[in-house]
Amino acid sequence: MRGPRAAVRRPSRVRARGAAIAAFVVLAAMVPAVAVAAGPRQAAVELPYVCTLPSGQRPVTVRVSAAFPDRVAAGEPIRPADVTTAVEFPAEAVADLAASGAAGVQAETRLTVAVAQNDARAQATWRGTAQPVVLPPSGPLTLTATGDVPTVTGQSAGELTLSAAHLAVDITPSAADGATGAPTAFTAECSLAANAPDSGLLAGVMVGADPSGSGSPSASASPSASASASPGGQGGDPADRQGERAPKVTGDTPGGTGDRPDAPPCKYDAGYPARPQSLNAYITGYSNVKKLKGAALIPLTCTLIEQGPPEFIPYPDWSGGTIKQHSTGDLYNGGRKASQPITATFLTFGFTPTTATMVLEQTGPVTIDSLGATNFVFTSTDTWVRVPLVLKVTSLTVNGTPLAVGPNCRTGKPLASPEPDPANHPGDHLVLYGRGEQVTGEPATGYLLTSGGPLTGEVSIPAFTGCGAGGENIDRLLTASVSGSGNYLKQIQGQTCFVSAETPNPDECTTDLQPLKIPVPER
Repeated sequence: MRGPRAAVRRPSRVRARGAAIAAFVVLAAMVPAVAVAAGPRQAAVELPYVCTLPSGQRPVTVRVSAAFPDRVAAGEPIRPADVTTAVEFPAEAVADLAASGAAGVQAETRLTVAVAQNDARAQATWRGTAQPVVLPPSGPLTLTATGDVPTVTGQSAGELTLSAAHLAVDITPSAADGATGAPTAFTAECSLAANAPDSGLLAGVMVGADPSGSGSPSASASPSASASASPGGQGGDPADRQGERAPKVTGDTPGGTGDRPDAPPCKYDAGYPARPQSLNAYITGYSNVKKLKGAALIPLTCTLIEQGPPEFIPYPDWSGGTIKQHSTGDLYNGGRKASQPITATFLTFGFTPTTATMVLEQTGPVTIDSLGATNFVFTSTDTWVRVPLVLKVTSLTVNGTPLAVGPNCRTGKPLASPEPDPANHPGDHLVLYGRGEQVTGEPATGYLLTSGGPLTGEVSIPAFTGCGAGGENIDRLLTASVSGSGNYLKQIQGQTCFVSAETPNPDECTTDLQPLKIPVPER
C-alpha cells in the first residue's frame, strides 16, 4: 500500500528485509548448485499412470530417463542429467483431441519427484517442454519433454531415492486448417496407477563414503532398500521425524535466475499485459481439512496484481490520517486463473489412505482492500483479500486404487468465509486477513501488499457435484469426507515485483520481470 509519508512503499532494501519471514524451511537451502560427482549411470523407468482429460480418465504410459552419479559425499549435490519425460497417450485420447478440432498439440510437463533418505523427505518438481507435434491419423501420441531439473543434496550417509509421483501435463492444442478458433487448452492431471512398480521409484544414489573401500555401487532403478515419499498433505512436516535432516532441493527457475529455488513462471505476457501499477508475486501456504484432521500444502502459485490509487484522508489537526487503497488481481497459471495442482494424502474416515489432486479455480476477481492509519512515524495497515474460488478434484486414489472422478468434479458453490462486511461484499468467497505495522525507515512486520507476509482465514468447503464416471456418482462420498466449516487457512505472499518501474528493482525482480523472492509456507 502507498500513501503520503506513510512510507509503505519503502526503499528497496527496507522492503526486501520487511518481506523476510521466519519459518521452517520445507525444502531447505535455496542456492544454486552444480553436481560434480563423476561416473553417471543411466536410469530408465516405464510407469503406468491414469490421467484426467476433458473426455474422462485414460490410462497413460510415462517413461522417465535420467543420468545419476554412482555415489556422492554427504552434502555433495546431485543434479540428474539428460532428463526426459515421455508421455504416451492412448489412441482414444488422440481421437478425443481430433474431435475437438485440434490438428496438433504442444505440451509442458511438471513431474513431482519425492526425495527420501532414511526418515527424511523432500519434494522436487521436474519441468519439461515438448516440441509441437501433429496428431497422428490413428494410434497413440507420445509427447517427449526435456528440461533442466533441480539438484538434490543428501545431508547424511545412506541411500537417497527419487520416486515419481503426481504428473501434470499442460496441453495447448492447435487448430486444424480452416477451423474457427483454437480448441481450449487444458491440464491433464495424472496419478500413478495402482499397479505401478516400486511405487514409482526412479533411482537410488548412495550418499557417503563406501565403507568397504571398494568401488561404488551404481545408481539403480531398484535399490535394495527404498522408502516411499509421503505426499505433501498428510498433516506432517516433510522434514524428518527422527532427527534426520531433509534433503536439500535447489535449482534454476524458468526464465531467468539462478538465485532462487524452482518456481512456476510468473510473468505478464501478451494475453495479460502489464499496466502502470502492475505487481506480481508468489503465494503458498497450508489449508487444514478439519474432517480429515490434516493439512494440504498449497504449492507456489503466481498472482498478478494491479494497485489502485491510494486515498489519504487527513485528521482535522493534520497529526496524521488514514490511507485507503483498493486493488485487484488474479491467480495466474499458464493463462488460467487457477492455482497450481494441489496433491494431498489423508486418512479418510480415519483409516483409508486417500490421495487427491485438486485445483482452486477463480470464478471472479481478487479484490484487495487496505485501510491504514498513520501519524507519519508509525503506520498500521489492515488488509482484506477476497476471492471467489471453487475446488475442483481432478484425480482420486483410494487405498491405492484410482477412483474415476470425471472431468467436472467440483464444489457446487464457491468456498465461503465469514465476511466482516457482508453489505458491501455479498456472496460466497474466501476472505483472508493480514495486519502490517511499520515505523518509518524500519522494516515492516506482518502483511503489506507490496512486501507480502502472512494472511489467515477460515473457510467452509461446500458440497461436491459432478463427481464420478461410468454412471457412478461419488458426490456424497466426497461431501461426507471433506465438506464442512472451520477449515483454517494460512497463506504467505512473497515480496512483489513492481514490473512497470522504469528501472525494475533487482532486489525484487528477475531480469525478465518475475518475482525474485520465493515465500516459504507456514502453518
